[in-house]
Formats: sequence, C-alpha cells, structure tokens
Amino acid sequence: MHIAGSIHADYSGIQPQWLHRPADLNALDLKLWPAGTYRDDAGGLVVAGARAADLVAEHGSPAYFIDEADFRSHCVAFKEAFPGWKVYYAGKSLLTRAIARWVAEEGLNLDVTTMGEMRIALAGGMPAERLAFHGNNKSEEEIAFALEQGVGQFIVDSFQEIERIEAACREGGHRVQALVRVTTGVEAHTHEYIATAHEDQKFGLSIQGGQALAALVRCEHSPFIDLRGIHSHIGSQIFETMGFEVAIRRTLKLAHQFRTATGVELPALDLGGGFGIAYTEADSPKPLDEIAAAFEEMVDHECRALGLARPELAIEPGRAICGPAGVAMYTVGTIKPVELEGGKVRTYVSVDGGMSDNIRPALYAAEYSAVLANRTSDAEPLLCRVVGKHCEGGDILIRDVFLPSDLAVGDIIAVPGSGAYARSMASNYNQVPRPPVVGVLDGTSTVLLRRETLDDLMRLDVGQ
Repeated sequence: MHIAGSIHADYSGIQPQWLHRPADLNALDLKLWPAGTYRDDAGGLVVAGARAADLVAEHGSPAYFIDEADFRSHCVAFKEAFPGWKVYYAGKSLLTRAIARWVAEEGLNLDVTTMGEMRIALAGGMPAERLAFHGNNKSEEEIAFALEQGVGQFIVDSFQEIERIEAACREGGHRVQALVRVTTGVEAHTHEYIATAHEDQKFGLSIQGGQALAALVRCEHSPFIDLRGIHSHIGSQIFETMGFEVAIRRTLKLAHQFRTATGVELPALDLGGGFGIAYTEADSPKPLDEIAAAFEEMVDHECRALGLARPELAIEPGRAICGPAGVAMYTVGTIKPVELEGGKVRTYVSVDGGMSDNIRPALYAAEYSAVLANRTSDAEPLLCRVVGKHCEGGDILIRDVFLPSDLAVGDIIAVPGSGAYARSMASNYNQVPRPPVVGVLDGTSTVLLRRETLDDLMRLDVGQ
C-alpha cells in the first residue's frame, strides 16, 4: 500500500519554519547519525557496519541500536576536551551492564540516582569508588547500600538527607565524601521540565535563599562527611554556554562565602551535564573544545577575582555520549492522509512503537528526524507526522518530517539521536512490552537488553 492523493498538498502553515523541503530525501545529515552511517549500493541504511533491514529482520521492531564504537568515541572526546577534569557518564540517560563496562573501560566515572542504577553499574564492572550517587530523595536502604559498596561520592540534596547519611554512617562505621547540590537561579534556555537550576523546583539547595551555604557548613561540621565541594546542574539539551558561565560565577562566589565563614577552601566543583545534541537539522551544538575553553576561561577568571585556588572540576555528560550513538527503528503499519482546512493535507504515518518507547515528544515536545531506512526512493517528498500505536492523541513521535510519497506499509523508518532518554524512560502503557537495546560493532549485533514479552508482563500480574 502506498500513499495516495496527498502529493500536491499545500504545506504552508502546517510545517515549522526550520523544516525545509529536502532536495534529496536519500541524503543523510551526518551530524544527526553515528559516525560512519551511510547508505549502501542497494540504498539501505547501514549503521555500525550492519544494514538496517538486517537488524530489524534479526531483532524485530521497534528496537534501539547503539553503535558501540560511536558511544566509546564520545567518551574519549570528553576526556580529551576536558583534560584534568573528572568526567561522569550520566547513567540515567541509558544504562545497561554492557554500557557500564564501556564507560569503565574508557576511563570515565558514572553517576547514578537509584538502587537499580547502582546495582547495574556495579554488575557491569564500574568500581564503586568511581560512582557518584545523586537523587533528591535517597532512601535509607539506598544510602546504606551505597555506603556498604564504597560508593565514592554522594551529591547531597537536602538537610534531611544529611541526617540520613549521618545515621547510616554512625550505624555502619562509615565516612563519606560529599558535594552539596545547589540551585544557582540560572534560567537555562531549554524546556521547563528539563531546566533544573531555577528556584521553584525539587533539586538542590538555594544559593539565593541561604540554604546552600547553611548545608555546606552543616556538612563541614559533620564527623561523618568529608565535604568536597559544590555541585550544580542547570538543565538538559543546552546549546549555549552562557547559563553555565553564570552558574560558575555563582557557585564560586558561594565557595568564597564558605571560605569566609569557615576558613576552609572547598577543593571541588561539579558543573553537571546538559550538553545538547543535534536531533534535527535546526540543532547546532557547539564543539566540545569550544565549550571546554569557555568553561576554563570563566573558572580561571572567577578564581583569580575571588582569590580562590582552582578547584578540581567535574562534568556529567549523558545525552551527549549515548544520544548520537543510538538509532531507533520502527516498521510502518498504517498510512492515513487527513484533510485539513483550506485544502491542506497532513499524512499520519503510524508505526509499531510510540510514546511507550519514547515519551520525550509527548512529555516536552522534543523534536526528532527520520529517514526511510530499508531502501531509497525517487518519489516526491511528503510532509508526514509519525505517530505511535497507543490510545492517546498526543502519541506523536515526530511532529513534522518529510518522507517519500511512495512510503509503504512494511517500510522501516530510522530515527537518529535516540540513544538517550528514550528506552531509559520507556513504559508499558497499553500493556506494550518495551523494546530491546542492541549493541552493534563492526557489523555484528549483540542484545544488551532483550525485548520484553507478554509473558514478562503476565508474570508481574499476580492478582486473581
């Protein structure tokens, strides 16, 4: 079945200004794809040496494919762009035992936020001393487990957490290194759901309100806490350095206030993550060396102005490492042209996944790109809306994308930039099993997370 009756539709007024009608639908915007992605002589998309059609034939769809070499290359790129810094991979973006192993082998550290993430990281071979434990509501059980395992660093998020840490250390005879997470009041240029440094949100302790300084002093006086410094995270999917520079200024000013109050100079500053990646042609992330140079200049400038020694610095990239390495693949199931007012037509392309395997578009209007992956086409470009199979009008994977007008049921659509915050935020909405994560290296694929089955879901349903 091919699309019919919509090739000559008027798209004016129903497509975003940044989306341009492509001259060649078969061309790949290489900034969106894992390095080395290309089309073979038969027109099929090739990722990490494997044809998309072959990957889907072997592993089914929907599925997430991670280019292992590309993932590792991003780890190396951060180490080289930020020499002397501690680089923590943000496990929440995507974490499996194999990925924890890749991160460990490339010499990065890893940050975790839950018992589950800690256990997977440790099972994957990440040494406990290279873990940083985040979270705004760490339970007593999680704190005790982290202490028993020898987790290297806690990111303290509240006064109640300080009390829980002290109680667990007292009971178990532990002492822990910690940073205090602060809110800097920075309004990062990103969606409000992923901006995390403004005052009215759940993370951290306010610099402006005085809680941050009070928490630092409280930790400094604790016999169970070795206070290392300050942690700041301003948000996610950020392209400009301005917000980071403001955060650097305010956190170092706080460090100066702490030294004035206590006579102690804090040795560490963690600036968090949030580095944006290209999801569409409109996205233009800054090169890592440019970001690093801006950070270095601001840190050195502020330290000189405040008379502080340069602290040990850290960052926490997640999306910027795993996002570009991941490609999601779906199979087209239904194609439906819908007439709109004024003679305009929107073509809905329904695939076999949706908001249960990628909630980001529905949650905060995240934009993605897509291409026809199993073949090339000389047909005219057709503006499409790629949607899922779930019982929600907001189940939209890609709001606007040009695909060939001869798109057919059974074709494979590939979505780049899908490694981060897609499978890791997946659900079983409508009782749909979650898709697999498959590592691909030199043409060979290896299942990292197997596909869930209906039997898996039925085993959880124990009621009668």
